Amino acid sequence: MFTSLLLAAGTLVATTPAAHADGPGSGTPYVVTVGDSYISGEAGRWAGSSNNSEAPADALGAHAYHDNAAGTAEVIPRCHRSKSAEAYIGGAVGGLNLACSGAETGTTTGDNFKPGLDFYDDGAGHLGQAKLLQQFAATHNVKQVVASIGGNDFNFASIVTSCVTDFLLSPSWFPDYCKDDSSVVANFTAANVTAVRAKVATSFQNIRTAMRNAGYADNAWTLVVQTYPSPIPAGSGFRYGQTGYTRQSVGGCGFWNADADWANSTALATINNTVRAAIGQSGLTNTRVLELSSAFNGRRLCEKTVGLYEEVGLSSWTQPTAVDKTEWINQIRTVTTIGSNYFIQESIHPNYWGQLALRNCVRQTYDLNRGGTCTISGTGLVNGEPRMTLN
Repeated sequence: MFTSLLLAAGTLVATTPAAHADGPGSGTPYVVTVGDSYISGEAGRWAGSSNNSEAPADALGAHAYHDNAAGTAEVIPRCHRSKSAEAYIGGAVGGLNLACSGAETGTTTGDNFKPGLDFYDDGAGHLGQAKLLQQFAATHNVKQVVASIGGNDFNFASIVTSCVTDFLLSPSWFPDYCKDDSSVVANFTAANVTAVRAKVATSFQNIRTAMRNAGYADNAWTLVVQTYPSPIPAGSGFRYGQTGYTRQSVGGCGFWNADADWANSTALATINNTVRAAIGQSGLTNTRVLELSSAFNGRRLCEKTVGLYEEVGLSSWTQPTAVDKTEWINQIRTVTTIGSNYFIQESIHPNYWGQLALRNCVRQTYDLNRGGTCTISGTGLVNGEPRMTLN
């Protein structure tokens, strides 16, 4: 089955203030999130992991991703806009989540429609995220747009698939690394980095165009661009050794040490540098950067400082220490999801704890009116969220 790996204590409920909103500059202020799975809320159902049972980690239940008006189904299948997503900062601020798991800069169609940060309109109700933003902003007071985009343009999922497959299909005495696989290396050539940077820059320009079309001056709203967090530690930080299959079969983190080092120092760094460079290339003047590369350090998948519920002696996500002792990144899953409530696409994404931590970071960018680097600042929960600091 290993050869079949494919990646494709106070719950905060996503709510929208019931105040009147009548368009740009007036009414309830809104934060709108756009982009991909790292902002849509993918994996937001699960608070940590257990190999014994789903129950200890199931924070949101079967309706976690149901974002239609009745809360019974997804507006766009497999977008996985969870109720723990970061758009919903609460208070007197409304939240709208337009992001979609699997989204690239441009809209893609196929088995599942994935709206990109463009103005796609097929005339049958399928719209790009920029088009959706424009429609919403025209009748609501959007103060901040938060974007996470670019990872899928670098083929993030297929890279993870290659790394885990290489780990499972080669022995520890002769490891096959993904970092030098031709299919992986092709994503990080100078030519491809340049191409992705241009696509991301265009996506930011599309957001600006959407807001201008909706009646906003450039200085009337802010674009906050997120970088991507590190989901796994460096090789020396794993709590499972790389001999045998335990790292994947128990931990769900099948990376060779050398590939984990590369993933952090090269792949993640290149993706985040590309996103930052795209801001400058876009020419937008109302942008801020929310630096998240180290936001989950100490709580990453398979990191020595955390564990599965059964490893840390806990039985439920509602226990006071669960947020500090369990992982904030979902396990990488394979065909073993069959017969379970897990989705393969939830693999290696911020889970319930991670989503709420990111929400905390976004709230601080809004309240403090600036960007910055967001990191863990303490233990326990405050108002149901992990303690985070924006520096």
